[in-house]
This record gives sequence, C-alpha cells and structure tokens, in this order.
Amino acid sequence: MGDTILREDFDGWSQLTLNRPEKLNSLTVGMFAELRSHIEDLAASDGIGCVVIRGAGKCFSAGHDLSDISAGEHPPSKGWHSETLRMLEKLPIPVVAAVHGHCYTGALEVALAADFIIASENARFGDTHAKFALTPVWGMSVRLPRRVGIATAKRLMFTAQMFGADEAVRIGLAEYSVPDETFDAEIEKLALQIAAQSHFSHAANKRLLDRADGKAADEALIREWMEGEGRGPDMRDRIAALMKK
Repeated sequence: MGDTILREDFDGWSQLTLNRPEKLNSLTVGMFAELRSHIEDLAASDGIGCVVIRGAGKCFSAGHDLSDISAGEHPPSKGWHSETLRMLEKLPIPVVAAVHGHCYTGALEVALAADFIIASENARFGDTHAKFALTPVWGMSVRLPRRVGIATAKRLMFTAQMFGADEAVRIGLAEYSVPDETFDAEIEKLALQIAAQSHFSHAANKRLLDRADGKAADEALIREWMEGEGRGPDMRDRIAALMKK
C-alpha cells in the first residue's frame, strides 16, 4: 500500500489521513485505490470502534485533482469511485469526517460518505461541479440533499457558493464546529467516546438506520423490531460493570 492515505491505530479507533499536503490533498485514482484497501482492511478488523477521516497539512482536501481529470484518468471501472465511497459509508463502524480548511466538491463527497462531519472553525465547504461544467458521480446529488434538504442542496449546487463552518452547522451539513487550536483534542475525545460504546450496537444501528432511510414510518418501525439484532455479546458484561458502580 502507498502513502497517500495513512492509517494510524489508537486506543480502539483508527484515523485515515489524506496525505498529499503539497497538492492540498487533491484526490486521484491512486488515492482512492489506497482508501479502498484501507476500507476493506477495516471492514475485516476487530476492536476498532470508530474511524476518523481527515486531511494532512493545511486542509481536508481541495477536491478532485483537476489535472487528473484533464489528463483523462482511468479508474478500474465505471462507478468505481462511487462504489468506494459506498463501501466507506457501509463500514460497520462509525465514521467521522474531521474537516479543516478546504473541503470542495469531490472532497465534500468523501466527507458526506462519513456518518457525520465535524468542522474546525477555519473549514470551508462548497460544491463547484457547475463551475467547471461537471456533474457529480461520487454521490453528491444523493447525500447532500439527504443531509441539508433538497432546496439547500439545489442552492449550493446551482451557485457553487463557498461557505464556512458556521454556515455548515446552520444548514446541518456539519454537526458542530471546534476552535482550530482544540481541533485535534476534540477529534481524539470524540473518537474515544464513540469507541467506548458497544461495537455490536454500532454495527447493528448503522444497518438499521441504513434500512430505514427513506422508508415510510410504519415500514421502518416494523423492520426495526423484526430485523433488529437485539442483545449483543457484551451486553451482560456492560450491565454488570454499571451495576458495580
């Protein structure tokens, strides 16, 4: 595996870092290949209760590498980028996108494949497909309106507007923002808090939420109690530990 996506393992959680800081972490086919390999490894791993994806250097990512596009990039198959991000989205582990600096277009599509986004106060977001006569193929037209609503998604896509962390929180794109100087500490605190919960529950709840998305309430409620996975193998130990306190 190369070094344009770095994986670091900590106490129960992993961090994936987009690592082309000299190119503002602009995204290439090679980076997606490395990302896909890490996703496959994480899907098969035990003991990881949270995954954080972030960028090295000045920003999360400036987006799809336009020089790759103009040179005629060659992914392994049609829809391969989108499939890779769906694999990230379907990991049986909570995935958090920790965004600082630029997060534009293709980079925003990567961040939207996470379960939620936290933003440093210096984060800047935007969808610039229309600026370059492009249309999304990595999931923007599906995930952005589900996150912020159809009208807001249209406004952002039609205007190619750039906006900051406060606006991202206001429209529901990011969950909350963090001062730049405490961003690293907040990432670690959040990842540890998520990883400390039952990994069984995380995986089961992600499946339930995915199945319920877009369904009528009655259907989703029936599927919850019919297809929910109930009690996990660590339930008794967790209850016993609480009772001891």
